[in-house]
Amino acid sequence: MPLATDDFLDIDDVTPAELDALLDRAAAMKAGETDPRLPDATLGMIFEKPSTRTRVSFETGMTRLGGHAMFLGPDDIQLGHGEPLRDTARVLGRYVDGVMARLFDHEDVETLAEHADCPVINGLTDEAHPCQTLADLLTIRETVGEDATVAWVGDGNNVGQSFVVGAAMAGIDVAVATPAEYGMNPAVFDRAAAFGADVEPTTDPEVAVDGADIVYTDVWISMGQEDERAEKLAAFEGFQVNQELLAGTDAKVMHCLPAHRGEEITNDVLESDRALAWDQAENRMHAQNALLVELLGGE
Repeated sequence: MPLATDDFLDIDDVTPAELDALLDRAAAMKAGETDPRLPDATLGMIFEKPSTRTRVSFETGMTRLGGHAMFLGPDDIQLGHGEPLRDTARVLGRYVDGVMARLFDHEDVETLAEHADCPVINGLTDEAHPCQTLADLLTIRETVGEDATVAWVGDGNNVGQSFVVGAAMAGIDVAVATPAEYGMNPAVFDRAAAFGADVEPTTDPEVAVDGADIVYTDVWISMGQEDERAEKLAAFEGFQVNQELLAGTDAKVMHCLPAHRGEEITNDVLESDRALAWDQAENRMHAQNALLVELLGGE
C-alpha cells in the first residue's frame, strides 16, 4: 500500500491501514526479504543530537537496502552556522533521495519537509519520535500481540506522546502515569481519541500497571535537560520501574534506550527476562527499512 504522505514527521501522518501495512512489510523484511530494494538511493541524515540506535539503524538499513546513508553532523554542514534551515533543505533535496533528521525543535523538521524536494523522516524531535513507535508496535506484535494493554510510566516525553497515538491507531490500550507537572500534551489524548482510544492519565503508577501486559518507561532526564536533574529526580520519586512495581504481574518491560539504570528503571529489571528493550532496538532497523522503501519508492 503506497503511503499517502510524502513525509513522516509523526506517527499519525499515516493512516491506521498504512501503519498496519508498514508493520506487515517490516515483519516480512525481518523474516528474510533481504534483496536490495533501494539500489543507489542516498539518505541524508542530519543530527543535532548524538545517537547510537538512530544512526546505526538507518545507516545499516540503507546498506541492506542497496543504498547509501550520509551522516551530517553539526560540524559537517552549515546548519547552525548561519545558513537558514530552509536553504539547507532546498540544497539537500537536490542531492539526496530522502532526509532523516534528529533535531531538537519539531518546527525545524517541519521546515525541512516544507522546503526539501524529497521525503523527510523525523528521527526524533523534542515533541515526537515516530520511528521508535514503529519499532515498538512491531515488538508488541511479535511478543504479546496487538490485544495487549500497555502502561506508560514516567515522563510524558516525545517517545511517550508518539507511542500513545500509535497504539491508538493499532487498537492497543494504553494507561499513562506521569507526575502532574510532567504529563503529556493534552492534544496527544485528543489525537488518540480520534482513533477510538480513551486514555485517562493518572499520577499513580500502580493504577496504570494494574492489568498491564507491558510496562513502558523512558529516561526522566532527556538530552538538554541536565540542568533540571535535581528537580526531576524529586518529582519522579515512586515512578521507577522496579521489582516492587511489577510484583504480582507477568508484565514485560519496554525501554527505548539509552537507559539510566537506577533512575527510571532498575538494573535487575532491565537485565531480566521481562525486558524487550533489545528487541525494540533491533526492530528500529526493520521498521525503518519498511518506511524507507515506502517513502523512497523502492520495489
